[in-house]
Amino acid sequence: MSSAHPGGDPARRPSDPPQHRSADPGPGPASGPAPASSQAPDPWPASGPGPTSGQAPESGTGSTPGQAPASGTGPTSGQAPASGQAPASGPAPARRGLVRRFRALPLRSRLALLVATAVAVAVAAVAVACWFVTREQLEDQLDDSLRNAKMDNAALRDLLSSCLSGGQLPAQEFPGQYTVQIVAANGDYCTAPNTTPVPARPSDVAVAAGRRADALHTTENDAGKEMRVYTRKLPPVVGSGQANDDLAVSVARPLGEIDAPLSTLAWVLALVGGIGVLGAGAAGLWVARAGLRPVDELTEAVEHVARTEDLTVRIPVDGEDEIARLSHSFNSMAAQLASSRDRQAQLIADAGHELRTPLTSLRTNVELLARSDDTGRQIPAEDRKALMASVKAQMTELAALIGDLQELARPDAAQPGPLQVVALHEITRTALRRARLRGPELTITEDLAPWYVRAEPAALERAIVNVLDNAVKFSPPRAAIDVTLHRGELTVRDRGPGIPAEELPHVFERFWRSPSARQLPGSGLGLSIVARTVHQAGGTIALRRPPDGGPGTVATLTLPGAPTPPPGG
Repeated sequence: MSSAHPGGDPARRPSDPPQHRSADPGPGPASGPAPASSQAPDPWPASGPGPTSGQAPESGTGSTPGQAPASGTGPTSGQAPASGQAPASGPAPARRGLVRRFRALPLRSRLALLVATAVAVAVAAVAVACWFVTREQLEDQLDDSLRNAKMDNAALRDLLSSCLSGGQLPAQEFPGQYTVQIVAANGDYCTAPNTTPVPARPSDVAVAAGRRADALHTTENDAGKEMRVYTRKLPPVVGSGQANDDLAVSVARPLGEIDAPLSTLAWVLALVGGIGVLGAGAAGLWVARAGLRPVDELTEAVEHVARTEDLTVRIPVDGEDEIARLSHSFNSMAAQLASSRDRQAQLIADAGHELRTPLTSLRTNVELLARSDDTGRQIPAEDRKALMASVKAQMTELAALIGDLQELARPDAAQPGPLQVVALHEITRTALRRARLRGPELTITEDLAPWYVRAEPAALERAIVNVLDNAVKFSPPRAAIDVTLHRGELTVRDRGPGIPAEELPHVFERFWRSPSARQLPGSGLGLSIVARTVHQAGGTIALRRPPDGGPGTVATLTLPGAPTPPPGG
């Protein structure tokens, strides 16, 4: 900041206004010289070739004549008012463009850029803090050196004598970088020889007048160099013949003594910070590449699957981090997709195999009937009746097979029909009536305790019918079937040939049929539909040998529920 001080005598004081780093001093009691009637006598004459002397700038003066006022000026003539200008485009579009370009970068480049930016911000903060702390310490050291400066009384006495004689008496030069000058209470100042004068500030004059104990400030000398100035009362000088009440001594050192090390420190910090940012960017790029290598492998695997439909690809899983979990999830997904595709292919193959036999038989019978009508050769009534019965049975078998296929074609994750509170014992009684019609020669006993469950009524009834149909189909003539329901456990015991132990794990597979039952009607889908329905209702199903060691098989369905319906159910 600059402040203008009009000069006095051009032969004694500089006329150019000094430049200051600190704020302009405001007017005050010590801001200017006192009136002529009350001024202290001039301690040294104005002429003579002695040391340089001058007067502190006066305060409260106006601006230079002819100079335009600094404030209150209106707009230049011919200039358009600000309100008529077109609005400039704001920084929002540019910011959005930068964000889009950043998001368009590869992930590893974004990570490296973020790491480099974070390190740059941290390094810049540390460097700026280090620079400011160092500057404060150097300034404190410079101030301490000014306060503790030891000046020879003889040199001060010679300087004072030279100033009082108007330069007719010689003065000694002060050693070192110090600039020493004497300031009077009326604002005059006298500088040691071979040094550039430093204009006295109002605070220096206040020290000379006794209104302040000392003063410390930064100003510029007549050569434009910034100086750090410390002013205190002039100590007693023996033999000078002059009272020291109205005099002060100023000691100054150039700020360049600390500016040069600070400049060097700034360059060093900038260089080290730049190297650190570049190293952080390179390290971030390397870390991003190493960390994203599993993601690259996963991407390559997904692209390979999309390109070749090869679901046997697996990604090695190493560790337990997020990338390992992602790889494990991909492997599980690929395995599930492969299994689903295999089941789908197996379902199509098994369905084609199961449909071939009834379709072939149905075609043969229909062709035989058509040939009889075409040739006019009548088929005996009994044979024709048998052919029609066979056609009806095969059509019934095809309809049942198609219904089973439609049921199994529904994905496991599909939502079942509406769940209702149903009476399991009532559904079982309905299924038993149908089973007795299919096996009238069998003895079917029942012991059903009330039990209510939440399930899809139609699907649950079909599952129980399938279990009872199996028991009827494999039971010998005039055999007994026992059906019991106690606390949600439905047990169906038949007296058929039973299932070998090695075949029990396969009974719920689609289209699986025991070798001993391949001549019997059926598609091998009944028990798989039963298992699916029971699992959707939250229950379990199991087949086992009878506990008493007798013939037959025991099918057990367990469904959660209660012996009484829920309120409002």
